Order: sequence, then C-alpha cells, then structure tokens
Amino acid sequence: MRAPLLLSTAILTAVAAYPVQAQSTDTGTLEEIVVTAQRRSENLQKVAVAVSAVSADDLITAGVTDTTGLTKLVPALVVQPGGGSNTGFYLRGVGTLGPNSFSENAIAFNYGGVFIGRPTAPVGTFFDLARVEVLKGPQGTLYGRNATGGAVNVIPNRPDNSRTAGDAGFEIGNYRLRKANGMINTPVSDTLALRVAGQVVDRNGYLSDGYDDEEGQAARASLLWEPDDRLSLLLSGDYFHQGGKGVGGILVPGSLSPTAPAVKDRIGGSETASIAELRLRFPGLINPGLVVPPKDDGFNDNTFWGVTATLDYQFDAGTLTVLPAYRDSRPDFLFYSVGFQGRVQEVSKQSSVEVRFASAEDSAFRYVIGAFWFRDEVNALNSFFQGGLSTTTFMPHQELVSKAAFGQGTYDVAEGLRLVAGVRYTHENKQQETPVRQSSVSNPNPPFVTAIGDENFNSVTWKAGIEYDAGPQSLLYANIATGFKAGGFYPAVGKNSFDPEKLTAYTVGSKNRFMDNRLQLNAEAFWWDYKDQQIGYIGPVEVRPGVYGQASVTANVGQARMYGMEVEAQFLATKNDEIGINLQYMDSKYKSFVYTAISAGGTPLPSGCAVTPNTSLPVAAPARLFTVDCSGKAAVNAPKWSLNLSYSHTFELSADHDLILGARSRIESGRFLSIDYRPEQHQGGYMTSDAWATLEAPAQGWSVTGYVNNLTDKDVYSTSTTRPILNVVYNGLRPPRTYGLRGSVSF
Repeated sequence: MRAPLLLSTAILTAVAAYPVQAQSTDTGTLEEIVVTAQRRSENLQKVAVAVSAVSADDLITAGVTDTTGLTKLVPALVVQPGGGSNTGFYLRGVGTLGPNSFSENAIAFNYGGVFIGRPTAPVGTFFDLARVEVLKGPQGTLYGRNATGGAVNVIPNRPDNSRTAGDAGFEIGNYRLRKANGMINTPVSDTLALRVAGQVVDRNGYLSDGYDDEEGQAARASLLWEPDDRLSLLLSGDYFHQGGKGVGGILVPGSLSPTAPAVKDRIGGSETASIAELRLRFPGLINPGLVVPPKDDGFNDNTFWGVTATLDYQFDAGTLTVLPAYRDSRPDFLFYSVGFQGRVQEVSKQSSVEVRFASAEDSAFRYVIGAFWFRDEVNALNSFFQGGLSTTTFMPHQELVSKAAFGQGTYDVAEGLRLVAGVRYTHENKQQETPVRQSSVSNPNPPFVTAIGDENFNSVTWKAGIEYDAGPQSLLYANIATGFKAGGFYPAVGKNSFDPEKLTAYTVGSKNRFMDNRLQLNAEAFWWDYKDQQIGYIGPVEVRPGVYGQASVTANVGQARMYGMEVEAQFLATKNDEIGINLQYMDSKYKSFVYTAISAGGTPLPSGCAVTPNTSLPVAAPARLFTVDCSGKAAVNAPKWSLNLSYSHTFELSADHDLILGARSRIESGRFLSIDYRPEQHQGGYMTSDAWATLEAPAQGWSVTGYVNNLTDKDVYSTSTTRPILNVVYNGLRPPRTYGLRGSVSF
C-alpha cells in the first residue's frame, strides 16, 4: 500500500508545481489562518506539519462545548468520554482512555500554551476561543512528554487594546438545553487591556435515567500590558465547575446479555433497563447484593482553575517568551458508566515554566530553543465497588518532576529549499506511595498495603525534515519525527511501573493554494512505527505479599504500525458557496500484542482475540490467568476510512442582511472501541449529518441560528468497557438528534 500512497502524493506534488492561471478576486478568497503549532506565528499553509485548525465559528456552528465534540470536526481525531470528567484522546489510533488517577493521555493537550497533565482537566475550556489546532503525528521536539500521537492546542482570544467590544449569546434546545455566554473587552489605558468572558451550560441527560447530561459554569479573565512595541505581558486566570450526573452507559446485547434492550431503543436501553437485565441474568449475584447495579446517584462535582503569565520581549535577534503557570484540578465524581460504581476524589496541583527564544525571521538560519520544567502532585481516593464480589480501593499519592531542553532550527539551503532539524532531551522522576486494598466475599475487610515506587525516565526525541516551495503558494515537505508518552505506575505492591511508549513517524506532504486563494488542496502520506505501547486492562496484581488479585494494570505490550493518507480540500466556488472535504485512509495492525489477564470466576475471558490458559503466577481459586493474544488486530479507534464533508451557501437578502444555509456530514468505516475486540465493542460504519440556517446582520452585530445535529438520530458508540466478573459489555453513546436555536449580539 505504500507505493499507491506515495504515488498519490507525487501526483499532488506535480499539480502543486503546475502554473495555474490566477482567477478574478471578485468572488472572494479563502481566509488566511495563522497558527502557532511550531511555537511561532506562521501561516497555516506554510507550516510543514499536518495541522487542522478549527475556527471559533466552526466550533459554534457544530455545537462544540467540550473536547469530546472535536471528534465530529477532525477525521483523524477520536475523543472518548470516560467516567466522570476523564477524557481520552486518540489520533490515528494512538491514544489512551484514562481509568484512574495514575492515567495520562497520549495526545498532549495545551490550553493557552500551558500543557495540561491530567485527563480530567481538559473540560470547560471551549468558549471565547481564537481557534483550536490539532497537530497530527508525534510532537516530541517542541511539545515533549505525552505527545506520542500529536497535540491539541486550545487558544483563547487575547485582549485587544484598540477598542471596547463585547458580545452575548444564548442557546436553547431539546433535552432542556440552556446555554449563555458573554464577553467584554475594554482598554484600561493606552497600554493596558482587559478581557473577561464566561459561559453557563445546563442540559438534561440523553439517557432516560438522567446520565449523559451537561452542567457547567466557566469564566476567564485576561489582562494584557503592552507598554511599547517590544514588551508584552499577558496575565490570565480561568475557572470551571462541572456538575450534573455525568457520563452514562448502556448494557449492550450480547452472548452473556441476550435480553438486553436493543441499542436503537435509546430510552429502553438506558441504565434502568440494564438493571432489569442484570437481575434476570445474574439473580444469584444481584439479589444478595453481591453486585451493585447502576443507580441514579451518580454525580460530578469537579472544580478546575489556573493562572498563567505569558511574557514576550522582542530583541533585535528574536523573541524571548517566558510562560509560568499553575493549575489546580479537584475532580470529585461517582459514576456507573462501566457497569459498576466508581468513585474518584482527586487533588492535582500542577506547576510549570517554559522559556523559549525564537530567532528573527530575516536570516538564513532560524531557530527555536528552550527549556521546560513541570511538576505535578496528585493525592486521590479511587474506589471501584462491585459489592461483596470485589471492591478495589487505592489512595494514590504521586509526585512527578519533568525537566527538558529542546531546540529546532530551519536552514535555507537555496532559494525555496530548507532543511529542518530538532532534538529534545527529557528527564522525569516519578514517585508514588499508594495504600491499596482489595476486598471480596471471602475476605471482606483486608488491611491496606502500600505500593511504593521511585522511577527515573529519560527520553530523547528528534525531528529531521526537508521543505521545498514548489510555487508561490505550494509547499512540499518530508520529515521523520519521534514522540513519547511518559512511563509511570499502577496501584500494586511488587512490580508496579511501566516504561515510556515511543512512536516514529515518516511523513511526505504537500500544501497548496490555487485559483487566486479560492482552492486549498493539502495532502499527507504517513507511516507510523509504534513501540512499547502502554495498554490498560484488568490483570493480576500483588495486592499483598504472595497474594494476587485483579486490578487495573498498565503494561508495555503493544507494537503496531499505521500507514495511510489524508487529503484536505477547501473550495470557494463563488463568494457565496464554500465546499470542504477532509478524507483520511489508514491501515493499522498490531505486529505484537500479547498480555496476561485474570478471570475472577475462572472461566475463559470473552474476547475477540486468542485466549489460552496461563499458569505463570499463583492465584487463589476460582480465579485463573489467561494469555490474550491480539496480534494482527487493527488499532483501537482507528477506522480505515474517515470523511468529513461540508457545504455552505450565503443568500444576500439585502445590503445589511444575509441568510446562510449549511450542512456537514461525518462518515466512518467500522472500528473497535476496546482492546477486548468483542463483537459488542465494534462500532460499524456510519454517517451522521448536521444542518443549520443563520440569519445575520454583520453591520448591526447580531445573528440567529436554527440547527439540527445528527439529523437521522444515528446511534454511535463513544466508548466501551467489559464489566469485570460478569463479563458483560457497557457502551457509551454519542449525542442523539439534537435541535435548537442560538443567537448572539456584539458591539
């Protein structure tokens, strides 16, 4: 398959070099987008990296209010909701769904330039934004830790000292959606500007038991001081509180749950019906209270806040940036989305400082050099309760200190031809002291034992590439880049650590603008080599000396390769008609994927992989070990085909009023959502579509939009979990058909 992919890129390269006659500009042009993906401001079409830039308008029209909504806008990206406020990111099959307080994401998430270390903390950031940048492929040189598969940059609007401005918006919809947002920007003096923004969201749950709701209150204040043309100091503080019942799950019909309601019956398929199924299928466990069925007492009470300072000073030789930040994350939630009760209380205190120097742009050699320091202290209580059958409780205390130095440079070899090289060295120290207890019917009140760990992890990541300007608005590039996700711990005595995972990516790409900036055509072919992948599963752990039980384990067991191609086209057919196409093809395969799992009941584990008995460790009967071999399987959350289509037309009703009609569709081939690879965990191919109509008066500063999302009310799985012991499957769902009305006014 590599030859056809590279041939396709070569064809696009030839097109890029072919002189296209300029067209008249009286039909308008595509917008020029400036991104900071490479730690300096650059035109998106001149950045030799695969970047999807999602504008604020796109986020609003798609109804995106949190990270999970990004899935519908970027074909390469899948964002999975977890229990409570946990969020997992997958780019081209590389990612992690964080189940507990030891988890970290494999896709770096940055908010206002600040790296966010916890999987619970990305929520509550999607309001008053300039754009969202999704970088595809390892970003180990400029972004460092946890950028195995890429990075997501959420960039808020900055204060503007040139004028006083403000806006206010509202939205109402089905499921009792009520949302309001507002912003005020005002100059305080000739050199000082203040911007304050906020958002409130309240929506009932999509499931009949009230789960999958949304409730949040967010605020952000930014103060910008620019005393002269050289110095800029931005101070920013943000706050978010998340309430509601949280993420829900449905019991999926399968071999062990044959009478579970059909998924298409969204009301009947909620937790209420799931309890009835559990009582019917497992009466001996439910009636005595050995298993806790899902109840309606789940909740979120999560609070996040942070402060950031961004200092930029322009020397003649370049720009110095100093970015200190502090973030405080306090998730507190109870959830049943995995089919049993989980309770997480956590306090995470994160401090970081990044210092960068970006050289001036007027020399043959341009560079960015810098240093990064990061500290995160986590104290938590995690409890996973399955009644008398199994209750696992652990109280993580973990400290992390990460230090890095990095540099990346670009050298003009000849006119239009450049070489790129970069390297980063990262040293991390992680320490844990975690009391752990696992109870059962036979041992209902065992003592706590303490899991201790102290590990150092070192990683060197690098990038090398070549860039060529094939025309005035055509860029060709090829590069090799590496990335890593940090190693860490899981809650067990004895062996309880895992090593970093690593990815090497080989990329050939082309970016082009034709027809006097009316047609944009970008393409990229890639080959990824994924090593030592960290996999989370239910495995054997030493809960006390000589005694093994089951718990969530993380281990380096995956070796995979991914290759494919992504093509993005944007065409302004007329000044009133815009068409967007984003297509990704990817073939993924595990070259090696073998791990040891435990069955508490002693029966073979339901799996789509090869399962054979394993006697390597002594476990108390009736529990048994099994070797699970998933080699040859496709990566999780890695559909072979992903396609986004969009179209909008503007009717000029008068000199002051426009009517905009728009639609978008997302089409995916099938994919698995879990490493168990069970049939119930497979999301088949599907298409979802959104449509909207906006009446606006730009000169008067107001607009009103009516919309329908997921027009056909398609059921799409968002995540999947095998419930331990019972071995039935619980899946999450993406939003059903939603509709509503939103309006805004600005001044």
